[in-house]
Amino acid sequence: MRVAVTRLGGLVQRRGFASTSRRLDNYAFIGLGQMGYQMAKNLQSKLKPSDKVAIFDVNPTALESLSAEMKAASSGAAVDIAASAHDASKEADTVITCLPEPQHVRGVYDSILTSSLPKKDRLFIDCSTIDPTTSRQVAQTVTDAGQGTFVDAPMSGGVVGATAGTLTFMLGAESSILPRVEPTLFLMGKKVLHCGGQGAGLSAKLANNYLLALNNIATAEAMNLGIRCGLDPKVLANVLNVSTGRCWPSEINNPVKGVLENAPASRDYRGGFGISLMRKDLRLALVAAEAAQAKTELGTVGFGMYDKAAEREDCKNRDFSVVYRYMGGKEE
Repeated sequence: MRVAVTRLGGLVQRRGFASTSRRLDNYAFIGLGQMGYQMAKNLQSKLKPSDKVAIFDVNPTALESLSAEMKAASSGAAVDIAASAHDASKEADTVITCLPEPQHVRGVYDSILTSSLPKKDRLFIDCSTIDPTTSRQVAQTVTDAGQGTFVDAPMSGGVVGATAGTLTFMLGAESSILPRVEPTLFLMGKKVLHCGGQGAGLSAKLANNYLLALNNIATAEAMNLGIRCGLDPKVLANVLNVSTGRCWPSEINNPVKGVLENAPASRDYRGGFGISLMRKDLRLALVAAEAAQAKTELGTVGFGMYDKAAEREDCKNRDFSVVYRYMGGKEE
């Protein structure tokens, strides 16, 4: 796969397109949650029949279901169900992990990097959203074990993007290894944004989601203010979206029912990016900020709102825009 490079300020954006460059033959994919399941499926479907993908997850139902889907496909790499993350990694040249929390990433890599793992110059791509400090610690354990290179590649695009293969990856890796990393990421996504050395991808992802979390709260408060002052919600949204208050929550994911028919707010906040996930990402951003000695006064207040809303019965398991409901936003 060849890569087209565009420079946006100091950021390098790459788009992949097909060519005949070499790809590694043996892959392992560990972590088959909502995102990982679809990513692994895309990876397997776009590899050659001579390639192999070993898959593992602690949820046997997800593991069996994905294996059945992959084997039913008429093309793609051979599939092997592994008994553990360690077994999945034994023959792999490239190991991809997509896990929920920092402790899961540490635990999985501790289980992989044992003395019984055959020595190999592996590429470990972690697509989990965790804190940069933990990521760097895991990277060091890979280096110390002499088992290859660890990079961070958190992604944006949600389950829809994972299913469609249109994810954007924020990559933290040394420039010298990009030709080895990018072809694999382009099998699962559409863009790769190289953000700097190892850990930089996570720093970029958490900074973005920190801003998104706070913009969402501000949009909810501004919409409620205008509505309670007598403004029609759609009129107010139109004003915001052609003015300086415009942001993703106001334009794409407005928190008020009826403003955008396809937004979660118009479906009782069902679907979308779960509030518990935003709580997690904001918590990780605060952890990263503390490590970097960066002030985050608004973030601490915002986390308190997401933390409480995620546990309230009429808000839990809903899109993060449900903070509008949590803070008493007018819904009728």
